[in-house]
Amino acid sequence: MLNFFFKKKTAYDIRPYDLDNNVSYNTITVNGSGRVTAAPDVAVIRLGVQTAGENLTEIQNQNAAVSQAVLQALEQYRFIDIRTFQYQINKIINYENGRQIDMGYSVRNIFELRTDNLEQLGMIIDTAVASGANVVEMIEFELSDSEQFYLEALRLALDNAYQKAFAIADGLGIENEPVPIKVTENSSSLPPRPFLARESAALTTPIEPGSMQIEASVTMVFRY
Repeated sequence: MLNFFFKKKTAYDIRPYDLDNNVSYNTITVNGSGRVTAAPDVAVIRLGVQTAGENLTEIQNQNAAVSQAVLQALEQYRFIDIRTFQYQINKIINYENGRQIDMGYSVRNIFELRTDNLEQLGMIIDTAVASGANVVEMIEFELSDSEQFYLEALRLALDNAYQKAFAIADGLGIENEPVPIKVTENSSSLPPRPFLARESAALTTPIEPGSMQIEASVTMVFRY
């Protein structure tokens, strides 16, 4: 039995026999790919409050009051984590006829919300907006246990590479059974999935998580 050990973007030599480095072998090199589909179970939402005006202290206080109201309103929902993602104070400058015009300041306070409460995502956003949030930057979906699905895709990629190597050997009339001597994992990390809105007659903002494709790929060298 061959024992395989994997680490992303790392090549490993598989030596089922003691190989003499001075001996050359006929080899077959193939690429294998695998894919599995999974439903995301975690949502990441970035939303917050932006205020603007001439008096910096006033708009800071206004922003703080509205932001606190948003957070209090969201306490009724279940979250894995809530954190401040961004807090910015910017000077607002306009240019007119080549002249610089001071328009005051803007204060921006963005929170990142992480939740597995996907059924109430629309209600979470609507509650935040009703409480004063005027910025919804992003909604992304993730897998809480992406490694489990990746390993499944990786096993499929290995099977695919084996099938290709044996098909090539059979097609070429090679009598010796191909033996794997090297595997390189080529897969990259799983990107988050942006949300897809869907049409609905409901009063709540509709949010559709959809599904995610987890892919893995390997390059294998077989000797014969």
